[in-house]
Amino acid sequence: MDGKLKGHAALWVANIIWGLNAPIGKSVLWSETHPQGVSPFALSVYRMLGACLLFWTVSLFLPREKVAPRDIVLLLFASVFGIQLNQMLFLWGLSLTSPIDTSIIATIVPVLTMVLATLFLREPITWLKAGGVFLGCAGALILILVSQHGAGHTSSIKGDLLCIVSAISFATYLTAFRNVIVRYSPVTTMKWMFLFAAVVAVVIYYRPLTEVDYAGLAAKTWAGIGYVVVGATFFSYLMVPVAQRYLRPTVVSMYNYVQPVVAVLFTVAVGLDTFGFTKGVAALCVFAGVWLVTKSKSRAQLDAERAAAEQAPENRPRA
Repeated sequence: MDGKLKGHAALWVANIIWGLNAPIGKSVLWSETHPQGVSPFALSVYRMLGACLLFWTVSLFLPREKVAPRDIVLLLFASVFGIQLNQMLFLWGLSLTSPIDTSIIATIVPVLTMVLATLFLREPITWLKAGGVFLGCAGALILILVSQHGAGHTSSIKGDLLCIVSAISFATYLTAFRNVIVRYSPVTTMKWMFLFAAVVAVVIYYRPLTEVDYAGLAAKTWAGIGYVVVGATFFSYLMVPVAQRYLRPTVVSMYNYVQPVVAVLFTVAVGLDTFGFTKGVAALCVFAGVWLVTKSKSRAQLDAERAAAEQAPENRPRA
């Protein structure tokens, strides 16, 4: 399979799983109306520790890769931005603020990634790329706004700020640490990143972990936790470095806009919402935005075109 095709396929799988994770993850979290749930801090530990064990187990059946000491340090910081701040702050923010706020804030990730890619990777912001990002953002926002109907959740400035920091950290991870991520296999990078994340999570959130009434958790809650750990953490995070190897950071981040589309289709499928003309147009905007960013030219392509133009016969100095 072509490398870019692998990257796009991996992102479709990851973001479909993440799109379903929003309603499933919310149903697992404790709230006043859902006292049978678990705290966001305990769920963070389950995610980090569970994924860590799964990645290290899988690595036992694969060829061993030696990671340079300098890269171990870089993977530690990649873990901080890509997993710890990203996931822990997102779950904490989700427990405090409304789902519509978290969904809207998530739409800034591709915009941030596009800007940060110019700083860390010197990727150009072309008209096609910028147009695709903002078209996808508009589609996602329309889809979110027309799909949320007074769910009884109130906004929280603290929760919103936590989600904003989470978005910034993930955009930083996609750009600042791309070079070290693609240097090793997905399992190798993720096993080290989740090892660091698991140690931090257990140390910081040990007390919330012990306060969970495990005997009182319903089978539905356990199933939701299983989905969050195995699907939305282990499997999805296995897919992301595959995409990072073949695709530019802005393209990777654009697939964030697929998540609200998946969430809406899920609610329609279970009879909780309807799919009308406005949502259809919004979904088309999302897919068109992803396509435009995919078709935009990278720095390497622009450099190659500039070099070819300089070598063209009409541009050569005449004797």
